Amino acid sequence: MVKIGEIQVGEFPLLLAPMEDVSGPPFRAVCKANGADLVFSEFISSEGLIRNAVKSVKKLDIFENERPVGIQLFGSNVQSMKEAAIVATTANPDLIDINYGCPVKAVACKGAGAALLKDVPKMVEMTKAVVDSTHLPVTVKTRLGWDETSKNIEEVAERLQDIGIKALCIHGRTRVQLYKGSADWSLIAKVKNNQRIKIPIFGNGDIDTPEKALEYKNRYNVDGIMIGRAAIGNPWIFNEIKYFIKYGKKLPYPDISERVKACKTHLLQNILWKNNVVGILEMRKHYSNYFKGLPHFKEIKNKLVTAVELEVILDLLDKIETEIFIN
Repeated sequence: MVKIGEIQVGEFPLLLAPMEDVSGPPFRAVCKANGADLVFSEFISSEGLIRNAVKSVKKLDIFENERPVGIQLFGSNVQSMKEAAIVATTANPDLIDINYGCPVKAVACKGAGAALLKDVPKMVEMTKAVVDSTHLPVTVKTRLGWDETSKNIEEVAERLQDIGIKALCIHGRTRVQLYKGSADWSLIAKVKNNQRIKIPIFGNGDIDTPEKALEYKNRYNVDGIMIGRAAIGNPWIFNEIKYFIKYGKKLPYPDISERVKACKTHLLQNILWKNNVVGILEMRKHYSNYFKGLPHFKEIKNKLVTAVELEVILDLLDKIETEIFIN
């Protein structure tokens, strides 16, 4: 059983990656219901949080049906990260995660996210400040290094473990790679097999099928896998991976009824979390993901993304199942 601190997260845990504008409570709930063992908030700006910015504070919302859940923080100022961790702790998550992996310019060029890979002493100082400011387990998500010439993940892993983190998730690319090319899991395996490393090591990058999940589990000996983009519109991937690992065969792909049910759950949770107006508006970007590849969907999609009343949307979703694709 893999443990993060005292939190049991499964024999081979599957984690839902924190994704901006995706990993809110509604999507986390759908993924949790479909086999995700540990989920994370969207990443939250430490500066926004300590300044009580509405958008940042809203991301602290947690529902009981999604536990265990981690709140992920990012920032470039050590004191701000410490204060943000104190605020985040009051939201009562199960753990605090630090983002040292975000590669986007708006984050990295301001000295946060993956930028800390260029300043390991500051990363260590920041991590220790967070660890010392909360009673919760602290974990870290990062990358192999800044670029091909500075893949320093082994040093990072050892030093962060030494100052108290309880787990490390490694995305198998450098910051310069962004999301291009193939993820290199060989360095993730090197960290996992380092005799000094005692904390769980989770791998992330390019896992989009049950077959690949099992292959990487066996080849790289990681303690678990984090799934990101492959879960968008496909929350069933977690149960599919678990089934394939256990039985060596694939679950049937979710039928129309299951897709409609998941989409409805996501929609209703979004409305519960926000309100009717915002919940409906924010859901519009998700319909194509849930019904990707279905014939004749374009016509009903145009209606879904313009409807403003919940009853109309629910009726349209029912029609996907009962009229367009079955009859």
